[in-house]
Order: sequence, then C-alpha cells, then structure tokens
Amino acid sequence: MNQLAERLAADTLALIDIPSESRDEAAILDHLRDRITAASGLMTVQDRGGVLAVLPERRPSVPMVLLAGHVDTVPIAGAAAPGRRDDDAIVGRGAADMKGALAVMLALAEGAASSETVDVGYLFFAREEIPITESALLPALDGTPVLREAALAIVMEPTANELEVGCNGNLSALVTVRGRAAHSARPWLGDNAIHAAIEALAPLADLPIRDVDVDGLVFREVVSVTTIEGGVAGNVVPDRVDARVNYRYAPSQRPEHAEARLRELLGHHRVELTVVGNGPPGPVCLGNPLVTRLRAAGLEVRPKQAWTPVAEFAMAGVDAVNLGPGDPRYAHSDDEQVTVGALLRTHEIVSAFLAGTEV
Repeated sequence: MNQLAERLAADTLALIDIPSESRDEAAILDHLRDRITAASGLMTVQDRGGVLAVLPERRPSVPMVLLAGHVDTVPIAGAAAPGRRDDDAIVGRGAADMKGALAVMLALAEGAASSETVDVGYLFFAREEIPITESALLPALDGTPVLREAALAIVMEPTANELEVGCNGNLSALVTVRGRAAHSARPWLGDNAIHAAIEALAPLADLPIRDVDVDGLVFREVVSVTTIEGGVAGNVVPDRVDARVNYRYAPSQRPEHAEARLRELLGHHRVELTVVGNGPPGPVCLGNPLVTRLRAAGLEVRPKQAWTPVAEFAMAGVDAVNLGPGDPRYAHSDDEQVTVGALLRTHEIVSAFLAGTEV
C-alpha cells in the first residue's frame, strides 16, 4: 500500500478516536486547526460558533471552490467504538459519515492542492447531525461574506464516490394525541389515546412511496413514524400519546408546502402537530460549469435521497453537490466503515478536478 493510502488510513482512524458527538466538537476542531494552520498559502479563520474556515489568498476573476465537511457524529454505540482497522476497512463511528472525508480534506490541504483555474478553500463545521435550528454552518455563511463568494461547494457526504446532486427536505414533527385516563377494567369511562393514535397514524403506514422527477433525477418522498410513546401502567387507559414523524420531500417542494401536506395527511381531528425542524431541500445544479467539469471524471450522477448541507449552501446562494468516500449504507450503522481504496479514489477525483486533468 502506498504512502498516501497509509496516511489517509491513519488520519481517518485518528479522527475516529477523537469523540465528536454533536454539540461536543471542540476537541476535533482544535485537532484540525493544529494540523492545518501550517499548510502553505492558506489563511485560517476560526469561528467560535463551531466552524473552521481555511481560505486561500484570492486571485482576481478566479472562482473559488469550497471543500466542506461536518466534524460531528451521531452517538457512539455497539461495534462503532473503539475505532479499528480491518484489512482495507477503517471501522468506527464517523468512518463513513464523515471522518474519512475529513482525512481526505486534510491530505489535500496539507499537500497544498492547487489549481490554475480555481481557488481552493476548506470548511469544517459542527452540529450537522442535529436539527437545522442548531446549525453552525448557516451562521457562518451568513456572517462571512467571502464564503458566499464560492462558485461551488463540494460537500463530502457519503456517496460511495458518485456525484449526488440536490437533496431531499427533512421535516420532523411531534404528533400528540390526547385522551382521558381511566381504569382498564372500565375503559368506557376514559378515552384511550393509543387507540386514537393508531387510527390517526394508520394513513402514514399505508402511504406509498412517491417518486418525483427533478431535472431527470428521481427523488423519493417518504413519511415515517420514527418514535412513539404512551401509557403509564398495564391497568390504566392512556391519556396521551406522543409520536415523532419524519417526512423527506423532494426539491420541487417548498418547506411550507411540505408542512401543509403533512398536516393534510394527519388530518385526524384528535392530532396536535408541532414542527420540530424543517430543513429545506437542496436544488439540483447540473448547469454549473464546475459541476460539468467534476462530472468529467466519469462519475455516475444520482439524486441525494437524504438531507445534507447542500441545502444550507443553497440558502446562502452557493451551488453545492455531494461527493465523498463513505458508502451511505454504512452511515450511522453499528459497523460503520470506509475502505482505504475509497479514500484514495476521492483524493484522486478531487485532485484531478482541481488540476483540470482527467482521472
């Protein structure tokens, strides 16, 4: 295995070994800052809100490309801890989503990846795995005008080294159904909230997947009940049920339209619906000439069937796409992993893109 491969593998494992669950990312940001500040030709800016921006000295009339990645992970569980190497695979929480990609970003920055035709910047940010209301990226984009000058952001989310464009919106809501408590021996004296919730939520269970074509790409709209809680004892008719409902909707919908549709689907008279978070979808930007240049690597183009920070860049007026070494099927899993071969492939693709050469 060559020197670059060993470096990517070692850096991925080292980053996995720095716990960085959402809201607790200071240690990994400090590590990245210490590693990257010595990179030649780069100016480092750190935002106290959980964003590390490493920006180039800008050249007149030269477009800027940002390589972007979040540093936080979902909670550690099962075989995802501690990190380990298993032949060609690096296993551990965040390997796929997305510490392997951070290792590639480090290698490119420390290697002073350069381009005659684009300026290259790097953006590391916290609090991506939690609702958009706690986003670290949005305030940084809002408060740092130079970031909004980017001609393209490559968000290095798990895509198995294919080009995934756009992203689905992500609406999370709390559904509450109320009843009246009573002894289960005399249920007619109460009003069973669980029975009412079954009736109210049943239409979601029967709802077919909805395929939506956006610029020739098929996004899949789905609604899922993800948690449910109710009842206090085995002999008490329950007076309340709380359920979380998650709606993933296509880029053709606006956030307010998605909320209206979910309210329509849950039109049962007993339902109280509270929107917890509503991350907007990200648009498809295949017309961007830098995306055309990126596609020249022979990448398959697919729709992003999840929510990613592509949407936040779009809110700031910056075109963005998803491309990274992680395989989406391993993201958040107990056996989360990324292969060294995939890390090398991402490095190869991005290096060729920046240099304007063929892979």
